[in-house]
Amino acid sequence: MSVYQRLARKLDALPHGFPATPSGVELRILRKVFEPEDAALALHLRPWPELADKVARRAGRPAEDILRHLESMADRGQIGASRGRSGTRFSLVPFVVGIYEFQLERLDAELASLFEEYAPALMHTLGGHAPAVARVVPVNARIEARPQILPHDDLRAMLERARSFRVAPCICRKERALEGHPCAHTSETCLAFSTRENAYERYPPGGRVISREEALRVLESAEEEGLVHCTYNVRDEPMFVCNCCSCCCGFLRGISEFHAPHFLARSSVVALIDTESCTGCGACAEGRCPMHAIVDTGDGYQVCDERCIGCGVCATGCPAEAVRLHERPAAECLLPPQTILDWAVARTSSRSPWKGLALRGAVAFLRFAGK
Repeated sequence: MSVYQRLARKLDALPHGFPATPSGVELRILRKVFEPEDAALALHLRPWPELADKVARRAGRPAEDILRHLESMADRGQIGASRGRSGTRFSLVPFVVGIYEFQLERLDAELASLFEEYAPALMHTLGGHAPAVARVVPVNARIEARPQILPHDDLRAMLERARSFRVAPCICRKERALEGHPCAHTSETCLAFSTRENAYERYPPGGRVISREEALRVLESAEEEGLVHCTYNVRDEPMFVCNCCSCCCGFLRGISEFHAPHFLARSSVVALIDTESCTGCGACAEGRCPMHAIVDTGDGYQVCDERCIGCGVCATGCPAEAVRLHERPAAECLLPPQTILDWAVARTSSRSPWKGLALRGAVAFLRFAGK
């Protein structure tokens, strides 16, 4: 078995998945991203951050050599890295969300073509198991029948708690442009944020460090453009927010084009049009709704509840202020997992009950040991 086949299996064992295909396109992607020696070292990494000396012991190589190699791999977006008081820690990250997004500066026409070829199989796996990889966060518009926005639905509150901010061009728009489908939306819309100080001094590659004020302006501009806020499907420290368009972005294409129901979870609200206030301009249906959930019935515009993902961009773009967001019935609302570890356990259990049981025990031990 080649080093790329072994790495593909290791990535597929992660909760997100990295499925094999008859064409072997996933192996061609790995050959494009990893040199053989990089792939071999990635096999010694764990899904949780570790110092280089631990990786060195497993690899049987000097710690200084391993540290330089891992730093080089992190610079190329092949692995995850984060700085801490005791040094930089490295981890194996999933292909999506992870390795692929880290290829922003290295993305070329060949990798874009390979990704498009792989997308149907990848999206089927990513969106084939609950809980969803990502979720929609509604805009901070007025939500009827809810006195207060829930903490995990309030992006501005998340940014107020964060201490580090980074913005980067959307890799989905770059990839589609390389494929001959350029997008008219703003490119630099992908936000990352952290409660740690100086979290983005070096990693991940690409993008630039910004202030909280600029991050808030990115959100506001995205809402004006009618972009959809998408983030990791967890309640605590979701780490990023992508501002997505339906023509390019993977989260929305996952559910609309590739029919992957668990790729993106809708929010807990649904849009509703006040027929008395509606002027029939059609702005919501023709230029705002990314899911074609607003239809002209002949007697006015109406929201199709089954298609609505609760993003709220129709509400912010209505010149007559005739669209409001209403909370869905409790039975239709899915509470996101608390943490990324909780998400990983639930996701692994969905893909493989036995592996999920083992992971649940490991997570329980780590939490107990950390107390």
